[in-house]
Amino acid sequence: MSGFVAGESATGQKSFGLAARFAFRELRGGLKGFYIFIACIALGVAAIAGVTSVSRSLTEGISREGQAILGGDLSFRLIHREATPEEQAYLQDLGNVSKVGTMRAMARLPDGSDQALVELKAVDGAYPLYGSLDLTSGQALTDALGEQDGVWGAVADPALLARLDLKVGDTISLGRSTLRLSDTIAAEPDKLAGGMDFGPRLMVSEAALPATDLVQPGSLVRWHYRVRLDPAPTLEALQGVVEEARSAQPDAGWRVRSRANASPGLQRSIDRFAQFLTLVGLTALVVGGVGVANAIRAFLETKREVIASFKCMGATGDFVFRVYLVQMLVLALIGIAIGLAIGALIPFAAGAALAGVLPVKLAASIYPGELALGLVYGVLTALAFALWPLGRAHDVPPTALFRDIVTGGAKLPRKRYLFATAVTVGVLASIAMLLAHDTRMAGVYIAASAGAFVLLVLVARVIMFVARRLPTVRSTELRLAIANIHRPGALTPSVVLSLGLGLSLLVALALIDGNLRRELTATIADQAPSFFFVDIQSHERDAFEDRLIAEAPEAKIQSVPMLRGRIVSLNGIASEDFVPAQEGSDWVLRGDRGITYDSRLPENSKVVEGAWWPEDYTGVPLVSFDAEAATDLGLKIGDTITVNVLGREISAEIANLRDIEWQSLAINFVMVFSPNTFAGAPHAHLMTLGWEEDVPAETELALLKTVSNAHPTVTAVRVKDAITQVNDLVAQLAWAIRGASSITLIASVLVLAGALAAGHRSRIYDAVILKTLGATRTRLIVAYGLEYAILGLATALFALMAGGVAAWYVITQIMDGTFVLMPVTATGAAVIALVLTVGFGLIGTWRILGEKPAPVLRNL
Repeated sequence: MSGFVAGESATGQKSFGLAARFAFRELRGGLKGFYIFIACIALGVAAIAGVTSVSRSLTEGISREGQAILGGDLSFRLIHREATPEEQAYLQDLGNVSKVGTMRAMARLPDGSDQALVELKAVDGAYPLYGSLDLTSGQALTDALGEQDGVWGAVADPALLARLDLKVGDTISLGRSTLRLSDTIAAEPDKLAGGMDFGPRLMVSEAALPATDLVQPGSLVRWHYRVRLDPAPTLEALQGVVEEARSAQPDAGWRVRSRANASPGLQRSIDRFAQFLTLVGLTALVVGGVGVANAIRAFLETKREVIASFKCMGATGDFVFRVYLVQMLVLALIGIAIGLAIGALIPFAAGAALAGVLPVKLAASIYPGELALGLVYGVLTALAFALWPLGRAHDVPPTALFRDIVTGGAKLPRKRYLFATAVTVGVLASIAMLLAHDTRMAGVYIAASAGAFVLLVLVARVIMFVARRLPTVRSTELRLAIANIHRPGALTPSVVLSLGLGLSLLVALALIDGNLRRELTATIADQAPSFFFVDIQSHERDAFEDRLIAEAPEAKIQSVPMLRGRIVSLNGIASEDFVPAQEGSDWVLRGDRGITYDSRLPENSKVVEGAWWPEDYTGVPLVSFDAEAATDLGLKIGDTITVNVLGREISAEIANLRDIEWQSLAINFVMVFSPNTFAGAPHAHLMTLGWEEDVPAETELALLKTVSNAHPTVTAVRVKDAITQVNDLVAQLAWAIRGASSITLIASVLVLAGALAAGHRSRIYDAVILKTLGATRTRLIVAYGLEYAILGLATALFALMAGGVAAWYVITQIMDGTFVLMPVTATGAAVIALVLTVGFGLIGTWRILGEKPAPVLRNL
């Protein structure tokens, strides 16, 4: 046999074939001892494959319904103004055109007793070009919006009827007109094309809009011109039409979108959420990797006699490594196959379960590319955590392998195994970063996870070091618990590693969620004004302010001119081609931005570079820019920004950079121009009102009622309502993130169970010896319970510190907020850690204590 094994090992291919034969023979005994191994791999792979497949399903769903979501093959959006006759003629030459106007307004009961903020949408007879707007009664939209007896019809979201206690057939006031609610909206095909809604939808005919008197020069109204091309071009040809439209009408200032980018905001959200969940799945795989290493170590311990036999009969260390590497890969592939099967089914399950929740129908299918990604992640993770324990057996002589049962010595594997492990980890991290939507955030996440992993190893060693140096205690149970923490083969590293990473992630997410809620409901709500009043026309500004002073004399009122404009170029580079200095910081360039002009520095701002212009400045147009946004974009003093406002392109030089306190929600803008920039331009005004001290909700609602009736064309936004809506959105998102992140905790629990199972054999020996020496079951349970409690508490303390630091970084450095450590979260982490470690530990211990001493003693 010695010559057979050695001879075969002389040639790599034959040696590997022989090793595979031995490996498969050993696997005939079944998968006992590897269920945790398989479960850890399957869980992580299922998370990654499922998340990426659901993300792809959503993306494909948006792509398939792109025409309906956008409202056409192309969409041209203008702010403040309608398209000129020349621009409309150009659009009509492209294809069928539908014109839609959107703005926010106040819908009121006819008697003025109540009112509600609505998202107003005025449509023409061609709407919708794609898809179908379904009304609850099934009647045609043109009939529902038609004029009868001098009153125009309107259709609304059922939420508006519930808010104002209305029914179909009732009338409401909008601006200076009266409308009849002729039906409710069951489905709106292009709802996703807009941004975040602050109120329910109210839809009217475009012909009914002039009577409302809401559209005035400078009013915050967006005009959308949707174009249906016939025949529908390919995406490549469609992009050519977009470029041609921009070059044919360079001064139009419209934002052009195609069906290929029907809902960019939603797509960005999907990409970011998918990236986060993919990283969470990768974290679950890494945590599961600890279980892989534990399972392999435990398995090799049971195979010491077999390995010793191999070596005594002439097998080389390479041969032994190959035998058990093949077994590991086979088992890993079993786990990966299970994970891929689950991941492939997740889009179908998600599509059925979330049909009424998701904003777009999932294009559920089996996506080979996403499943292949899960396969790659699974194989690399299994290798990264298996090479080290497998490599350790390479050069260890048979006598040392037997002696390791007692001494628990641990040698480093050969350099080639260390190098292979490092390369595998590097490839794993590189793939995660290359495929990330935000490379910087992915890098931070991976670095933080790696740092936490290294710290957990150090924490485990510190715990063992401290336990070893502690003075002898009188309590026998506590003395035994402390000895178990630092003895050779102790469970300390496995328990700390298995629970630490998952708990740290959950603590970080809980603290981020809690601080965001505190910022929204406490800090921001206390500092923010009570109302924003929008679309105050210049001719009624003074009267409106006088009304506010009369109704709320103690309140603080601020007023600024307001326009909307879009950045079209920076330093002569078109915004579409501009590359920001900081990746992912191009939000300023997307869509239109609120802008203003002022001779004085706005409140809650501080000039950090450059100087503010004199109050009587009349030179070249100047602009003050948000300092953080300027840094992210790579802008500096003296650079030139060109904005399109009311169809005119205006260039201004950056005169200064400001730090802005956005948290107060006071009036402020990314861009503030010198007053001479917009001299003579028509515009509306923005006004805020707030009290120094809290006032009852009744006082706010009474003021809202008075000003809505006296100035029906002014739109009022009650800040508390907006904050409540945002807070609800944050809460839903937080629950979704926590639910997804619980995958990591599940992996931690699996690894913990595996670690305890791996130590089952040595614990049986301990229990039998101690019982033989007179220890009672109660004393042993107390000793083991104390051991698990100490380990759980130490892990919880680390999770609190690591999660707290991560949450602090996200809140203060990324979100520019203020961070507060929340004791309830800390207590929750400690309780979870204690329950899991003590619970699982005692469950396993109870079985161990039931072992009969005689059979064990005979085999010592």
